[in-house]
Amino acid sequence: MSTPDSDGPLAEQLLRLTRRVWRIQKRHLATRDLGVTPAQSRLLRTLAHYDAPPRMADLAARLEVVPRAVTTLVDGLETSGKVCRVADPTNRRVTRIELTDDGRETLRELRAARRSAAEEILAPLSPEQREVLAGLLDTLIDGPAPVEHC
Repeated sequence: MSTPDSDGPLAEQLLRLTRRVWRIQKRHLATRDLGVTPAQSRLLRTLAHYDAPPRMADLAARLEVVPRAVTTLVDGLETSGKVCRVADPTNRRVTRIELTDDGRETLRELRAARRSAAEEILAPLSPEQREVLAGLLDTLIDGPAPVEHC
């Protein structure tokens, strides 16, 4: 059984790895000069998960940010031609956000940059180590199984 202090070094390692991932990903993105911020790239990736154009409130909920933050991100992406606002066909008071062709191309470039960054980060690991890491990360991402009470 671990004590609260015994997990401190592990927590520090996780934080250092997270910062390293961001630095490497940022470097890979900079070489592509896509003209998007990390927050805008996150919004573009989130938009790609929807089958139909979402409302800004849907994006804010999924991104776990306030709606105003989404408005600012959408404004910048719309100015650069990567997204556009479209009217909801069933409710004219609702605005939806749609990827443009340029936005889809930017998203392809973002994915390529993320893949190359991941390859760089994972390069020291053997295929077996990568498999173990993937399982451990799945466990951490999904969280512990819920405890059932009688």
